[in-house]
Parts: sequence; C-alpha cells; structure tokens
Amino acid sequence: MPNSPKNLYKKFLGLKGEKLAEKHLKKLGYKIIKTNYVTPFGEADIVCEKDGAIVFAEVKTRTSFNFGTPAQAVDYKKQKKYRQIASFYLNSNGLDDVEVSFMVVEVLDDNVNLITDAF
Repeated sequence: MPNSPKNLYKKFLGLKGEKLAEKHLKKLGYKIIKTNYVTPFGEADIVCEKDGAIVFAEVKTRTSFNFGTPAQAVDYKKQKKYRQIASFYLNSNGLDDVEVSFMVVEVLDDNVNLITDAF
C-alpha cells in the first residue's frame, strides 16, 4: 500500500533528513544546485558545489542503528546509480573538465554526519 502509515512516515522522515542535510551543507559553504534531481537512472538527493567540485550527495536518515549505520545502506548498486546520475548531469550541462565527488549524508535524529569522498 503506497499510502500506508508506515510508508508515509518513511517519506516524512526522509524529507526531514534531506532538509536537515541541505541546511547543514549550506552552513559548511556548499552551494546547493539541485535537490531531488531526477534522471533516467534515478534520483540524486542533493547536487551541490564547493571549491569548484560538483558533489552528489545521498542522504540516509535513520532513527536508530538497528539496521546498521545509514551509510551502510549505500551499497554497490546505489553507488553505480549515482555514478550514472553524475555522468548524465555532467553531459547534460556540458561539463567536461570538472572534479566530481560523492558524499553520503547520515542523519540520525537531528545529528548530521558527512562522509565526503564516500565512493
């Protein structure tokens, strides 16, 4: 059921985490380029820029470590998808010679942890 209470809660939790992540990144000097950037390969939570590098950030929000750390949920399949998203973004925007990095933003309660150069 797409609109079950559990699914709505997960959606709300994810949106809350993304907003906290975005706010935290801005505080650290990242310029937010796009949020929820949709491509044929999937969606990037946040695309931002800092010091001339384009950063693709996957936000993982959790309420506990019962199922591991948030970053552990970013498996090889998700990493591959993010690489395809990055390639699509760069090609679509005519960006050839730009540094690219991938970040995982862990959100647990109201605590935000950045894992830069995550993969």
